[in-house]
Amino acid sequence: MSYPFHNFYEMIHSHAKNRGGKVALFDGDDKIKYRDLLQRVDKLAAFLADKGIKRGDKVALFLRNSPEFIYSIFAVSKLGAILVPINTFLKGEELTYILEDSGASLLIGSVIHEKVISDSRAHELCSLTLWEGELDATDEHNISFVEALYTTLDTSLVASALDDTAVIIYTSGTTGKPKGAMLSYKNIFSNADSGRKTIDVKAKDRSIVFLPMFHSFTFAIAVMLPLYVGGSIVIIRSITPFSNIFKQVLIKRVTLFFGIPDVYNALSKAKLPWYFMWFNKVRAFISGAAALQPKTLDAMAAKFKGATLLEGYGLSEASPAVCMNTFKKQKAKSVGTALHGYEIKIVDEAMVELPRGTVGDIITTGDNIMQGYLNRPEATEETIIGGWLLTGDMGYMDEDGFLFIVDRRKDLIISKGINVYPREIEEVIDGFEGISASAVIGFIDERTGEIPIVYIELEEEVTDIDEPALKRYMKEHLANYKIPKQIHIIDELPKNATGKVLKRVLKDRLKEEE
Repeated sequence: MSYPFHNFYEMIHSHAKNRGGKVALFDGDDKIKYRDLLQRVDKLAAFLADKGIKRGDKVALFLRNSPEFIYSIFAVSKLGAILVPINTFLKGEELTYILEDSGASLLIGSVIHEKVISDSRAHELCSLTLWEGELDATDEHNISFVEALYTTLDTSLVASALDDTAVIIYTSGTTGKPKGAMLSYKNIFSNADSGRKTIDVKAKDRSIVFLPMFHSFTFAIAVMLPLYVGGSIVIIRSITPFSNIFKQVLIKRVTLFFGIPDVYNALSKAKLPWYFMWFNKVRAFISGAAALQPKTLDAMAAKFKGATLLEGYGLSEASPAVCMNTFKKQKAKSVGTALHGYEIKIVDEAMVELPRGTVGDIITTGDNIMQGYLNRPEATEETIIGGWLLTGDMGYMDEDGFLFIVDRRKDLIISKGINVYPREIEEVIDGFEGISASAVIGFIDERTGEIPIVYIELEEEVTDIDEPALKRYMKEHLANYKIPKQIHIIDELPKNATGKVLKRVLKDRLKEEE
């Protein structure tokens, strides 16, 4: 498949030439046009080149959502270097691990994250830290972003090809140490192009970006997709106060709203002013990162008549989107059909394709499949087989090609020889009044073998639930062997930055309690 650009810088250069006066970024009251964006990118690229950054070098980002994040994406691309966006929810030790594993030679960080950066070995591992935000003092190892953009230097484009590595996205580490998924320009452009066709994104669209830009879903779909078509993005630096997001949706006339289940759960219950409901321009709500609850889908459909909530599915190793429901056709509890140019199959453990309706392992192929894991050839060989990516998820496809996720293979519970899928149980439990979310994990019982147990997070206004009533409810909807043998109420389920429950943390907690 062919793409209009070979690298990120070429894309932004083209837009600056053809629509230089159009606003690319909205940042509060600031409007940054494409021609201004290119100018700042060029200055940053020249600064980085002067500091020794060259083709193939890794530049790590530990940044909040900001224009500086966007400048960095394209400046790094101009030099033929490789971007490493890092989860800003991590602690110093975790940041050190990724800096070491990636071999990053320079760090671009936000001053609001200075404590974590100082707790890491960043100053030892990286030759320079470039800071976004107000810095008290600068020296040869710590320089303000403002200073970098005042450079009078210049640098030429280092030509990068579609198959060159553009970005390394580290997995969330829900099952162990994070691994760096190496994504090429082709991978990212493939996702942007497929998303463009599915959501019908045009240059007139405006996307709001409040989810963290370091995450693959935000990076590729909420940021790169609108800019790929010459559209605009509205940058939200902080999700608090949450009311500011709705304010910006109205003022900036946002048409595309990218969120995660936690956001839509809250949005479906929020009492929004009448003028927001009347005057907002949102035509599509896009959901990724984790599964939506059926009750949330129903509530959103009832509340927003003029917009469609489209649920999709993906993973960092697939750049990240794999499939999505469309405006023309959606199915409840399905994550949709394969995006344009991609294929999905359901296979058994021998990689033999299974009949429609049969649960098996989900594999996928297309231009979006990562190049591999950085420094981990064995893990790459186990994950990509014959050009097909083993997602680690289990599910089935119906006769229309709609994919239904059943669960993570690693979360599968085998009770007395019978497969038990935690997600199925969670969907039932989440439907019980007063429950915000649940997480089912397996527990090894010496007498009966592996059994399901559940951790439950209650809705904000709820302080307790009627457990006997919950058990009766589960008996009405689940076979006896699927009913959790233990119920634990906790204040909050452990989640990563995009709301995905960290079951590994729950399992570790359970071991500690034994």
